[in-house]
Amino acid sequence: MYKLLKIKDVVRIPPRMFTMEPKEAAKLVLRETYEGIYDRDEGVVLAVMDVEDIGQGVIVPGDGATYHEVVFNVLVWKPEMHEVVEGEVIDVAPYGAFIRIGPMDGLVHISQLMDDYVVFDEKNKQFIGKETNRILKLGDEARARIIAVSVKSRVIRENKIGLTMRQPGLGKRDWVEKEKRREAEE
Repeated sequence: MYKLLKIKDVVRIPPRMFTMEPKEAAKLVLRETYEGIYDRDEGVVLAVMDVEDIGQGVIVPGDGATYHEVVFNVLVWKPEMHEVVEGEVIDVAPYGAFIRIGPMDGLVHISQLMDDYVVFDEKNKQFIGKETNRILKLGDEARARIIAVSVKSRVIRENKIGLTMRQPGLGKRDWVEKEKRREAEE
């Protein structure tokens, strides 16, 4: 889920940035500090949107920089349990497909791909449903539901998201559209 948050923090503006507008300097420092970081409570900080307010700078003895209290807005994304997400299949392995959902990747285990016996075709890097002949391969667009979130670190790539496509309305776009047409005909 995407959210806009207002944050209050103290930012250190180094002397090399003193020629810049204070808000712009603070925004650059905040982007370097916050963007791409995963916070357990709020999610992944995607962007520092703007600096609303910057306080008077304070100089700390022995440090040539100034320290300012700032209020700024950030755009975050946090994977929520049971949230339906859409993304592209970016990698396949014998055990499942990786789907890029926003700033993170989720894994759809082979048992969660479809309601069918699934075979992994290693030569063509794709999954095939034995009875339905449905195919899932690299580059396919798919819709899935988040069924597990494991947060271990502030580094985005070290956290894991489990997905399923074995529910109505989920799966490769073609599958979902064919299912809708079939239901409309009945």
